Amino acid sequence: MMEEREDSETKPLHQDAGGSHVRRINPKKGILEMMLRPIRWLRMLSEELHWSFVLGVVIVYGISQGFGVGLSRVSTQYYMKDEQKVQPSQAQVLIGIIHFPWIVKPLWGLLTDIVPILGYRRRPYFIFAGFLGVISMLILSLHKNLHLGFALLSLVAGSAGIAIADVAIDACVTQHAISHTYLAGDMQSLCGMSSSIGALLGFSLSGFFVHLVGAKGVFGLLAIPASLVVLVGILLRESQVRNFAYRRVKEKIVDASKAMWTTLKCRDVWRSCLYMYLSLALGLHIHEGMFYWYTDAKEGPSFSQEVVGSIFSVGAVGSLFGVLLYQNFLKNHPFRDILFWAQLLHGVSGLLDLVLVLRINLKLGMPDYFFVVVDETVSRMIGRIKWMPFLVLSSKLCPSGIEGTFFALIMSIDHIGLLSSAWSGGLVLHMLNVTRTQFDNLWIAIVIRSLLRLIPIGFLFLIPRSDPNLPILPSEMLRTKRGNDVLEPENIEMATLVNSI
Repeated sequence: MMEEREDSETKPLHQDAGGSHVRRINPKKGILEMMLRPIRWLRMLSEELHWSFVLGVVIVYGISQGFGVGLSRVSTQYYMKDEQKVQPSQAQVLIGIIHFPWIVKPLWGLLTDIVPILGYRRRPYFIFAGFLGVISMLILSLHKNLHLGFALLSLVAGSAGIAIADVAIDACVTQHAISHTYLAGDMQSLCGMSSSIGALLGFSLSGFFVHLVGAKGVFGLLAIPASLVVLVGILLRESQVRNFAYRRVKEKIVDASKAMWTTLKCRDVWRSCLYMYLSLALGLHIHEGMFYWYTDAKEGPSFSQEVVGSIFSVGAVGSLFGVLLYQNFLKNHPFRDILFWAQLLHGVSGLLDLVLVLRINLKLGMPDYFFVVVDETVSRMIGRIKWMPFLVLSSKLCPSGIEGTFFALIMSIDHIGLLSSAWSGGLVLHMLNVTRTQFDNLWIAIVIRSLLRLIPIGFLFLIPRSDPNLPILPSEMLRTKRGNDVLEPENIEMATLVNSI
């Protein structure tokens, strides 16, 4: 009986059209394989890059940025509204100030690359960023009648802590992308997946926590993600820079600036940066007009705050789907091919808002909430698929020695593109007379936005036509200098601080 069973298991059960034997797959084994695939992927990354590096990415991107930012966005809005009693227009200005540390990311990158502290380039900045976040969140949580100016300073400090940690982990990821070129796409997928899952949890639980412990109580909870960033700094092991000449910091900053300028003059670099800026700037941000229409009781669907929050959480799911699609099916395709289809779908998907604003969905029997959920999911998924090649490409454009600075510089260029998109979108809404209560011409803004999103397709020649798994920069820019004051990328990994003292 045992022999018969073994024979039956090893014999092919059917033949394909060509007559070749094909073993029938057990459905249960197929499901199990699907469930184990992410675990095996994480194990592969841990073996190639060290498990603790993967943990560091999950903490910074997933817990600190994803979950923390998702949780803090709602709590900050309620804090400004209920605790500080500010007007909506004033709150908008203050929230913009809170995000200022992200605009000066190249400064943080320059410090992490050029100025070591106690002989280390990354570890002290993680620790400093974590403590900055812990202290600022505890001040907001424990102080009863905090003045608006000090509250704003604390919020800016908390945002700066997240931004500094982001730059430090970006530098580590970029260094690994240089030393493990074939894993660049996998690392960015890990970053995007961690961020998306964290944001999903943060947005999903934000309303519940604000209702349970209040906005100030949520700030107290946000001290936990910041403390985990401190843990990353304590565990990070890197080559120590010995006999560093701090008197030469100015000279090194000048040298780094020259190196960045030299890199920017590289044909593939400046062309790629120009395309990324154009792609983002021509996106035409009109989300505020759509938001006011969402909450308008007369012409819009009049969504409540809870419904709007749930829409954000569903959008995070769409973003996660985008990461999974890129990781499993798109990461090995040329940049131009992915960006062509992503940009095309990005423009077409914008027309879903047109169906909603013109109320065509109601004529088709589709409720507003269901249609908005579909719209948000599709838009965020396509947006993430469009963003992932940018991240991989950006990591490949960074030369050795100034990885953190240059990656932050590219991200700042992207932020300028987003800012241009927001300003141009506001100008279009103003010209079309779209106000708090007037939405007759909102559909025209949607059409203009969708058409502008297609224009970057004509500039795809700016993107290098190369294998995404191969380096883009010349080999001399990727060589890591060997010396006492230069960090070796392959030495980045985690260990206890006690063992390194």
